Amino acid sequence: MIDILLSGANGRMGRVLQTMIAQQLTMQVVAGVDREAFEADFPTYQTIADCQVAVDVIIDFSHYTAVPAILEYAVEKKIPVVIATTGLTDEVKTQLFAASEKTAVFFSANMSLGINLLAKAIREITPVLEDEFNIEIVEKHHNQKKDSPSGTALLLADAVNDAVSTKKTYIYGRHGNDLENPLSELGIHAVRGGTIPGEHTVIYAGPDEVIELNHLALSRNIFASGAVKAAKYIRTKNTGLYNMEKLIDEK
Repeated sequence: MIDILLSGANGRMGRVLQTMIAQQLTMQVVAGVDREAFEADFPTYQTIADCQVAVDVIIDFSHYTAVPAILEYAVEKKIPVVIATTGLTDEVKTQLFAASEKTAVFFSANMSLGINLLAKAIREITPVLEDEFNIEIVEKHHNQKKDSPSGTALLLADAVNDAVSTKKTYIYGRHGNDLENPLSELGIHAVRGGTIPGEHTVIYAGPDEVIELNHLALSRNIFASGAVKAAKYIRTKNTGLYNMEKLIDEK
């Protein structure tokens, strides 16, 4: 049995994960952390440092400001950790790399299997199109999402830049009356409204033809499912920085 410490346990994704993990035959939540006090069928804490329950893996779906303390705890206790929280600063991303030298760290800007397969497809087709096609990314999310652009939009943009011969400049939204819109720019556009779980479209617009790659999240279950897969995968690792692409490649 894999014992899980769930960070952000009482948030939207935390509650989805509680339900999904309860359906697993080889996994259980044995402790939860959330900045707001809550009741559950397992011990709960408002700060991770207070948790004294022995666990096998930490899954974090919390807030970017909570991630440094989670990484410190994972390093101190030598516990593999899945960081599924988005909006991380460059400083925290540096801490991810440092933590991965002491324990196993799994991080992906999006836990969806489909999104990460989309990123792999982008790396395949972009080199063929980059000389003639403008590339733009449009992302849509619910009106409660705090960060913009989404971490997933940046993940897809980085997939483009991994594949091109000359790196593109990210343009976050376009405005003005005298734009040139060169091929060297990659526009990233954010829409916020309603209860949209997440939609990402990568647009390749060339001479007389357009290719669109689209991913639509129909529920938050896909992100929880990815986090469960990541926890099972990283449970067998000692140290290192892992992501969904490595998980897919090993599968």
